[in-house]
Amino acid sequence: MVESPGSPDASASEPSTFKRPESVLVVVCTLAGDFLLLRRTRPKGFWQSVTGSLAPGETPRAAALRELAEETGLAGRGTLHDLRHSARFSIPPHWRKGRYAPGVHYNLEHWFALWLDRRRPVRLNPRVHLAHRWLPASQAATLTRSWTNRSAILTLAGLARFG
Repeated sequence: MVESPGSPDASASEPSTFKRPESVLVVVCTLAGDFLLLRRTRPKGFWQSVTGSLAPGETPRAAALRELAEETGLAGRGTLHDLRHSARFSIPPHWRKGRYAPGVHYNLEHWFALWLDRRRPVRLNPRVHLAHRWLPASQAATLTRSWTNRSAILTLAGLARFG
């Protein structure tokens, strides 16, 4: 199901000083059922898949490839699939102020999956992430605090029916 970002939160006319309320979620997983999670520098203890906001004029696919390269060095290492699913979620108030245009309360997240034949070395950007883990779907889904990330992991695990 694809949801519209909604006219009050649409980003097409926002000045470039504000963050675009549209992002990508890239779930990285192996054919054996290992899911990659990254621990962010902030907030403390926050684990997630690859994520990032779309730049002005950037397509979701281009953003997914850029974020994979910036956050993991894995761009071009596997097959990137557009899952053709988007989720709309509320941006926490403490993340909104100064980052998003006044009146923006929601973000539209586009889901992608990067399928790898096996675990690959990960090159983290230390300004953004402190550590990474390869985990089975159930453990990865439990570790992430993001409901959209949890849902994407469990959806992919169900589609693949890992052993």
